[in-house]
Amino acid sequence: MRNDAPPAPCPTLPLRFPPPLGGVAGTCFKPSHLTAILAGAPQRGFFEVHAENYMGAGGPPHHQLEAIRRDHPLSIHGVCMSIGGPQPLDREHLARFRKLVARYQPSLVSEHLAWSTHDTTFFNDLLPLPYTAATLARVCDHIDEVQSAIRRPILLENPSTYVAFHESTMSETDFIRAIVRRTGCGLLLDVNNVFVSAINHGFSPQDYLADFPLAAVGEIHLAGHAVQADDEGEPLLIDSHDGPVAYDVWALFASVIARNGPVPTLIEWDSNIPDWPVLQAEAAAAQTILDDHAPDCSQEVRDAAA
Repeated sequence: MRNDAPPAPCPTLPLRFPPPLGGVAGTCFKPSHLTAILAGAPQRGFFEVHAENYMGAGGPPHHQLEAIRRDHPLSIHGVCMSIGGPQPLDREHLARFRKLVARYQPSLVSEHLAWSTHDTTFFNDLLPLPYTAATLARVCDHIDEVQSAIRRPILLENPSTYVAFHESTMSETDFIRAIVRRTGCGLLLDVNNVFVSAINHGFSPQDYLADFPLAAVGEIHLAGHAVQADDEGEPLLIDSHDGPVAYDVWALFASVIARNGPVPTLIEWDSNIPDWPVLQAEAAAAQTILDDHAPDCSQEVRDAAA
C-alpha cells in the first residue's frame, strides 16, 4: 500500500544570502563572444554559465570566466546534480560544485527539478518526476544537502515536460510550493518551460502562472523553442534553446513582471549560437520590459526634497 502522507518538514538551515542582483537582464556566456564582450563597456546585466563546464581546476575555461567575473555579476546554473534522482547525490560532483561557488561567489546559484542519472549512467536530458510525497521527500533531502554544502540557498527551476505520470498525487505548482516551504530554497521560473509544457499537455500557461509561487522567484529564464508535431499531428514543442524568444513567451514574461515586479532575467541560447549583437538585442528587449515595471522613485525623491 502506497503511503502518500507528507514527510516531516526539513530542518531550517542557517544559510548565507547573497546581495540582491536587482531587475537586470543577462545572457548566457559563450566563449565565442568573449572578445566582443571585453571590447565593449561592462554590461549592465549579468552572465550565466553551466557549472559543469567549469569544474576543472584551471585552463582556458577559468581564464575566460575570470575575465568576465572581473566586471560582471555571475550566475552559476547546474545541469547535472540530478536533484530528483532516486539515488544519493554524487558526493564528488557536489564537492566540485561547492568549490566553484566558493571560487566565483556568484549572485545566483540554481539547479533543475529533474533527474538525469541511473546507477552509473548519466543521461544528456533533464527527465521529469512523478509528483508524490515520496518524490517530494527525496527532492527536499537533496536540496538540503546541496544548500548545506554551499552554505546558501539555491534556486530550483521548473521543468519542461513531454510526459506526465499517472501516480502523481499533486500538481506541479503544489509540489514546487511544498519544496519552497520545506527547504527555504528560491525558484528559477523558466517562462519558456511553462509555455512548452502547457502546449504539450493542453493546459493554460496563464492558469499555471496564477498558481505558481511567484514570491519565491529569484531569477527568470527566457529561451526559444522548436515547434514539431506528435504522431497524431498535434503540436509538440521542444525546449531547444536554439533561437529567439517566441512572442507568446514574451507576453507571458511581461505578465509575470507586471504582476510581481522585476527580477534578474536571463536569455538562454545554447545551440545555433548567434553573433554577440543578436544575443545583446534579446537581452535589451527583456531589459525594456523590466524597466517598464521598475518601481517609480520620482515621488519619493520629490518628497525627500520638499
